[in-house]
Amino acid sequence: MPPLPYTHIVRLTELGGSRRLAFKLAPTAEERAALAPLVGASALPALRFEGTLAPLGRDDLMLSARLQATAVQPCVVTLAPVTTKIDEEITRRYLADMPEPEGEEVEMPEDDTAEPLPQSLDLAQVMAEALALALPLYPRAADAELGPEAGAEERNRPFAALKGLLNQSGDAGGDEDDA
Repeated sequence: MPPLPYTHIVRLTELGGSRRLAFKLAPTAEERAALAPLVGASALPALRFEGTLAPLGRDDLMLSARLQATAVQPCVVTLAPVTTKIDEEITRRYLADMPEPEGEEVEMPEDDTAEPLPQSLDLAQVMAEALALALPLYPRAADAELGPEAGAEERNRPFAALKGLLNQSGDAGGDEDDA
């Protein structure tokens, strides 16, 4: 993701063993306008990320937060604005002894909330990533319908014309096979 219009960095080494840190991010209108295209939205009329960073065992940390947003994206069919309301719980575990992946090909772990423990954490980056993942990939307006052009997809496929030619030659040559 490109650099964000603002940051909210927490130095995790300064948190201490048993301290909890409450946070609340509520970007300004200008910050939301700059963030919108970075996450795949036309506009972000509302955005809030609120939660806590708390110890998890001796060396690890747990981020528990709520992401609330209103996002506007263009409809994939009509390009009309589609408004989506997001209200999601976000959990991340930052592990001090997370093993490094080995080899060229790495399988995704079953627990996708676990990440290596960094020295500092940009909560604005966590918020932006969570927002980008929460937005619909193909927003569609409620009244958007595919028109007659939808059938054109079948006609425009590369082998559709070849199939038609083979069917025509098969019909013409069918009489010769019968003889």
